[in-house]
Amino acid sequence: MAATDRSATSASAAPLAVRMAQLLGEYGFARLGPEVVAKAKLCVYDLLSSALAAGEQPWSRQVAAVARRNSGGVANGAPIIGTSDIVSLHDAALANGTLSHGLVRDDMHVGSVSHLGTVLVPTLLSLVTTTNASGKDFLTALVAGYEVGGKVGRMIMDVEVSKIFRPTGTVGPVAAAAAGAKLLGLTTEQTTAALALAANTAAGYNEWAGTGGSEMFFHNGLAARSAVTAVQLAAEGAYASPTALDGDAGILAAFRRPRPPTVPELFADRPEILAVFFKPVPACNFAQTPAQAALAIAQRHRLRAADIASVTARVTKAAALYPGCDVNGPFTQILQAKMSIPYNVAAALAHGDFAERNYVPQQNPEVMALAKRVKVEVDPGFTGAFPAKQGAAIVVRTRDGKTLEQSADNVEPTDADGVHERFFAAAAATLGETRARELDTLIGTFESCANATELARLTSRAKGARQ
Repeated sequence: MAATDRSATSASAAPLAVRMAQLLGEYGFARLGPEVVAKAKLCVYDLLSSALAAGEQPWSRQVAAVARRNSGGVANGAPIIGTSDIVSLHDAALANGTLSHGLVRDDMHVGSVSHLGTVLVPTLLSLVTTTNASGKDFLTALVAGYEVGGKVGRMIMDVEVSKIFRPTGTVGPVAAAAAGAKLLGLTTEQTTAALALAANTAAGYNEWAGTGGSEMFFHNGLAARSAVTAVQLAAEGAYASPTALDGDAGILAAFRRPRPPTVPELFADRPEILAVFFKPVPACNFAQTPAQAALAIAQRHRLRAADIASVTARVTKAAALYPGCDVNGPFTQILQAKMSIPYNVAAALAHGDFAERNYVPQQNPEVMALAKRVKVEVDPGFTGAFPAKQGAAIVVRTRDGKTLEQSADNVEPTDADGVHERFFAAAAATLGETRARELDTLIGTFESCANATELARLTSRAKGARQ
């Protein structure tokens, strides 16, 4: 854009962060509506189901150990989900953000290519312990965070950007800072500063996808910790550039995005939270539909991996190009298996389910061998429908000459009943049935809760969790 055009735009419109802060301040629970409230509560159920089930993963144990050591036994902090540990707000956000992503089964917002809930809920669980916020306040802040994350993610992320930069690590801090600022009732100026400070922490690269490196899990925790810090600094009066989002050297400029952005203003159209779906497969978003199509074939036919000569997976361009997705091996790490479309397709065909045990490469030699015979191809039709839909087709050719096919126009998400079942199973196993029922009742009626700190307390096994 020419300098004269940029000046004219600046004169006629406030910076993007300021406009967002103003709209966040005006947004209230009354505008959510029953569908949005129900979806927000479902997002909390889904997030907790993942975090509670991931406690024994190596990265979960590592981050919890660091949080405990750094916090030194604080008395009035926030809990690490599913444990008896009370740590500092920042360490709780770090640990819970990591736990939430520990199974790669968390919620997905396709337009931003981000797992927004893994940053939003941990940020709010930390900050809510410092307030007298109600359940309505928490849900409103959560919806606002999804809105900002969805809009900012749509502005920044495309196929080329997401090949290198981790979307959740890039978008997550800004989204969670918006949610935290809303929860604490910050002023327009303070919220602007929180958004700007959070934008300066946007980070994360996708080198992990090829190596199976665990930095992917920590991206989400680091984003939540950064958001908590940004909100607290803003609340203390820290000033940050109002143009940190759309200025000449702001985050949009860093990613060569158009300025001013053409994405609709916050809350001007269908709420972004309604675009979130819940994964049926504990694996990469882009492996969901191919794996489901392969599962349908496996359920219709009795197949042995050794009887399959070749498999073709036709997917969107975004799926084929995302790091780690078009990889046939070798697989040495669980994360490599969870990212690979060939591995996910092979596992579904060989096992006929999506159990966690399928993703331990060393325990699945037949799956690894079959994955080498899976070819990923870009399908123009599926690509044209993306991101509104994520279609895929699987073609299996057997050694005796049969051809088996299955296509799907879009991923079939886990429904509300499925999310709730996963939540209760994980909560009962980790917290016990009594606490699981208490937590279930609280979330189900959260809009009636007078003190949202109760949510943080019930996710913990600590007797002294702050109430």
